[in-house]
Amino acid sequence: MAEDTLSVTPRSSAIETRSIDYVPENERHGRVGAQGPFWFLGNFQPFTVAIGFVGPLLGLSLGWTVAASVLGILFGTLFMAAHASQGPKLGLPQMIQSRAQFGYSGVILPLIATGFTFLAFNVVDTIIIKEGLHGIFGWNATAVAVLITVAGALLAIYGHDWLHRVFKLLFWTSLPFWLVLTVGVMTGHAGGSAPAATTFTWAGFLAMFTVAASYNITYAPYVSDYSRYLPRQTRTGTIIASVFWGAAGSPIWLIPLGAWMATRLGVSDALVGIRDSGNSVFGHLGSVLAILAVLALVATMGLNAYSGMLTMVTAVDAFRPVVPTRQLRVIVIVVLAVVWLVAGMALTNATTALNNALLAMLYLLAPWTAINLVDFFFLRHGHYAITDLFTPNGIYGRWSSRGVVAYLVAIAVEVPFAYIPGFYESKGATWLQGVDISWILGMIVGAAVYLGMSRRHPVAHEQDAIARSEAVLAQTGLAR
Repeated sequence: MAEDTLSVTPRSSAIETRSIDYVPENERHGRVGAQGPFWFLGNFQPFTVAIGFVGPLLGLSLGWTVAASVLGILFGTLFMAAHASQGPKLGLPQMIQSRAQFGYSGVILPLIATGFTFLAFNVVDTIIIKEGLHGIFGWNATAVAVLITVAGALLAIYGHDWLHRVFKLLFWTSLPFWLVLTVGVMTGHAGGSAPAATTFTWAGFLAMFTVAASYNITYAPYVSDYSRYLPRQTRTGTIIASVFWGAAGSPIWLIPLGAWMATRLGVSDALVGIRDSGNSVFGHLGSVLAILAVLALVATMGLNAYSGMLTMVTAVDAFRPVVPTRQLRVIVIVVLAVVWLVAGMALTNATTALNNALLAMLYLLAPWTAINLVDFFFLRHGHYAITDLFTPNGIYGRWSSRGVVAYLVAIAVEVPFAYIPGFYESKGATWLQGVDISWILGMIVGAAVYLGMSRRHPVAHEQDAIARSEAVLAQTGLAR
């Protein structure tokens, strides 16, 4: 396995050659400054607008929805952006790096969570697009679902560089249209009725905060997948700042627009709201912007499929060594596409599916991100034996008890306090009148247990293995 995943493979202008393997120094490319627009576009689409519907659905006014969502986005993005520094430092996909916390096979636990996340996002994306385009243009929902699934899968198959190219193109194309729509909303040219009376409940406010925070926390398993090609000497603070402004900027912009559409236009479909408000500003602005928003969401589906492929291959490799070939990536992406297409066709209520999916993803990923970041920044300080991550016989072992135990304990602590309206309402959430603190407890407990158990496993003894790893990489021409 190590020989395959650490070999030098020439870059290709077509389908990406890399998968779950290490990206060597001579293949590193790209600029830190491109990370901001990349992640800005990742949230610059109707899924983000639809999150703005959640607050009014919970009984919040426009103002309180905006306040809760902005605070939630800022909080969640702190964790997401921190993961971005791991890509350049290690040159690895996110979940391969997680073997250091959970073990070569133990990483299957967070892989279940990340695999669910990538599929859930694409299921909801499919619902939003097929229902929205059917509502706007009367297009056949089945045909739309199949078409966007094929497009998203193809983009994922071509891989990293093509994702960056398409995201950059759509960012600059979409930006002026969203600016015009926003100005129209602010100047009263986008239509809408008089504001509703101000309403506020702590349960609704904290639920909106949680949904907003979960939006970017659930992006955490993605980030280093798209920064791992950057040069190793990339400054930590610079890349974290770039990802933070991009990932936080667009939802802070679009979630309030969604809340405005829900409270002023009374719409429950993001694309319909974009179309109606845009066309009220002038001409066919809304129709054009709806199409651009769909294209951005389809590109994001490619992002989900790409990281989903990395997760599935890592999961298989945890128990049966695989060679990460192009053929394997195509097969895995096609399988994932079929799964999300079938699920997306079976469901129709995007707002309910979105809310429940984000909460479920948050419960599963919040403990993982806490454990991963504590390990990277406070225990190992970014120093890992990279070659040992590709063998169950390395210093990280097949199963790491501290990661596995910390994660399971954190999930167990969450269960008595979790709250998914209409699906699961715990006793703890009932006592707190619907306020969901389970994920915060999961993060605190997960990090605390991991740190406590790490006292028995000092990392000082890993220095020899790290030195050997660097020597191996240097001998094969892969290190600095």
